[in-house]
Amino acid sequence: REQTNSIAHIRAIDRHSVHQICSGQVVLTLATAVKELVENSIDAGATNIDVKLKESGAEQVEVADNGKGVEEANFEGLTLKHHTSKLRDFSDLIHVETFGFRGEALSSLCALSVITCHESSQVGTKLFFDHKGHLVQKTPHPRQQGTTVSLQQLFSTLPVRHKEFQRNIKKEYAKMIHVLQSYCIISTGVRITCSNQNGQGKRSTVLSTTGSQSMRDNIGAIFGPKQLQSLLPFQQVSPTENVIEEYGLKGADLPKQLFSITGFVSQGDHGVGRSTTDRQFFFINNRPCDPLKVTKLVNEVYHMYNRHQYPFVALNVAVASECVDVNVTPDKRQIFLQEEKLLLAILKTSLIAMYEGGVNKISLNYTPAPSTSKNTPLHVDPHIFTLIIRQLDKCSSAGKSVLDGFRYQVMSCEDIDSQKDSAGSSCNTAEAKPDIQCSDLESSPPKVERTSVNNETFKETSGNIHTVPEDPELETEACTPYEDSAVSPEAKRARKDYPHFPSEEESSTFSNAGEKPPLTVDAPVCLQRRTVHLQFSLAELAKKMRRLQDQHKQRAGEELLYRRFRAKINPGENQSAEEELKKEISKEMFKEMEIIGQFNLGFIITKLKSDLFMIDQHATDEKYNFEMLQQHTVLQGQKLIVPQKLHLTAVSENVLIENIEIFRGNGFEFLIDEDAQVMERVKLVSLPTSKNWTFGPSDIEELIFMLSDSPGVMCRPSRVRQMFASRACRKSVMIGTALSVNEMKKLVVHMGEIEHPWNCPHGRPTMRHLANLDVISQY
Repeated sequence: REQTNSIAHIRAIDRHSVHQICSGQVVLTLATAVKELVENSIDAGATNIDVKLKESGAEQVEVADNGKGVEEANFEGLTLKHHTSKLRDFSDLIHVETFGFRGEALSSLCALSVITCHESSQVGTKLFFDHKGHLVQKTPHPRQQGTTVSLQQLFSTLPVRHKEFQRNIKKEYAKMIHVLQSYCIISTGVRITCSNQNGQGKRSTVLSTTGSQSMRDNIGAIFGPKQLQSLLPFQQVSPTENVIEEYGLKGADLPKQLFSITGFVSQGDHGVGRSTTDRQFFFINNRPCDPLKVTKLVNEVYHMYNRHQYPFVALNVAVASECVDVNVTPDKRQIFLQEEKLLLAILKTSLIAMYEGGVNKISLNYTPAPSTSKNTPLHVDPHIFTLIIRQLDKCSSAGKSVLDGFRYQVMSCEDIDSQKDSAGSSCNTAEAKPDIQCSDLESSPPKVERTSVNNETFKETSGNIHTVPEDPELETEACTPYEDSAVSPEAKRARKDYPHFPSEEESSTFSNAGEKPPLTVDAPVCLQRRTVHLQFSLAELAKKMRRLQDQHKQRAGEELLYRRFRAKINPGENQSAEEELKKEISKEMFKEMEIIGQFNLGFIITKLKSDLFMIDQHATDEKYNFEMLQQHTVLQGQKLIVPQKLHLTAVSENVLIENIEIFRGNGFEFLIDEDAQVMERVKLVSLPTSKNWTFGPSDIEELIFMLSDSPGVMCRPSRVRQMFASRACRKSVMIGTALSVNEMKKLVVHMGEIEHPWNCPHGRPTMRHLANLDVISQY
């Protein structure tokens, strides 16, 4: 930060530079307010920062530090807009190294009170500012070196914003903690503490660092030793040729040692990652930021090794200040970076190199026969490949079709089973009817008058294979055209004679006699061309066109019917169809639907006014049963012999304590000691169990994350939802079950009694619009 012995006076930025760097900064959230104050403390060289909240920040926010303090000459400009000590004009922005530089933060936070003591002063001063940022009062106040900024009733002068802020205070508080965590991680050598007091209760520590010079120690102080056990230090390597080519950097004059990346990421093993991206922190030159492309790349590479989880990430990119533009957005979280593609290439190569060493893979590269198309080798399970080879031994033609499928897609076990069945039936068919005539495969052409057809016979050598005996005496005459035969246009590609596969008896005859089997060579194919004379009248065509135009004009003049449902029954339009149903169908309408009947023992056809709907009987019953289980099931807990320490962060502990009844509803019981140290206040004493399903700390962490976003709302961990979905599926009406009208009506009425009736727990649609009878009647 600013390392200078001379006093940096607070002055107004010149008017021209104001227009160049002005962002319209307005503090809209609790997170932004705390962020701006903490950044000021760090810029002032503080080594100890204490953030104190009352009622999660709704009543009071106070940030105290031991920095340089504010000199008396700077009191007047402290909260005036576009007044700063960080830069004088726009050119200084290129080399700015402080968090703040616009002179907008404190002015947007007014009204506030400040207690400060400059390093050259003997006594502190208490300052009061009005809502315009003008100093209205200053009084002596005892204080050691540093500054304390106190905000009372944040946004109280803006009624609409204040009401929204109070309504969402839990979410605001959680977002503020996440932002503060990023500064705790990157601010080595700075001790940061945050505490909160609700009502007249005891003040509880939310997070705290020790002022260590190590980023790793800071991570451990915030997230506990358990998180540290699963982390890998980032090891930077130069990008490979393939990655350089992927990012279009081949042949470019790439700068060397432009980026220096340090930090930590999760191991790639399953179970050590997280279910969400709630612990991902990125920094450019120690400044917390949100680099979207970098974030996306890190998660994509991690998913190559751990598909179902997200990594913990704390990465700092050091780069020359002239290569970075931090003056992009008001919160300075979006950053423009020179040579961004090079940074992505370095990250991708480095992460892959780190994870490759710890992953054991069994892969089988299948290389298809040479062809004009370019096929990519696929990784195939060896057991599946063995199954295919066996199939090839049984029936070469059927096995080939199975193997060909692997050239274009990875087949599931169910697909292979079905291929086995079809392969077996193919073999049986071939054995039963070895001689197949071309005429059996050709489709009969439409009959035309013989007088209108001219036959033209010609010979053409095709790619078809024919069996020709070696003995010239056995050679037959060339094929002659049949006058009455009908040859389809596909005859050029059809075989005239199918090769005859010899039986075991014939094979032994050839081998005993010492004779060679027949050779297969190309042979001429006889084809016929049909010429059909069609009648055409330009006048008749013009007459039909005029008739169509008249019909269109007539329809345009009629009143158009409003089509409420436009989405087709197609997987690609599921979202559009669901949005239409949400918009047009209310819960009360399900009771009004008329049952038309059951289709294919799996779908209920209903009518609402002039609209017809198709309802999946299994999917809709499954969703109803699932939501009933979600709402009414209380999972039973199994007591642990010894209480288990969870080592939750202070934030997580507070969320758990505040939502303890929701955890009990999910079968978790805890022993809570509010006087214990942070990360040791909560111990697990009972776990939910249900037949073959077991649950643990990972489910607790998932619940905490969901409740941070929606405090007080009953929710379930994903594995509990999976268990409920499995139960709901088994107890629901199955496809193939015949239903009476009353049974169908009951299923339809149930759809109006649940929150989300549009798809089952596994994602299958429950209902789709078929047709509108009024629109059909027009035609």
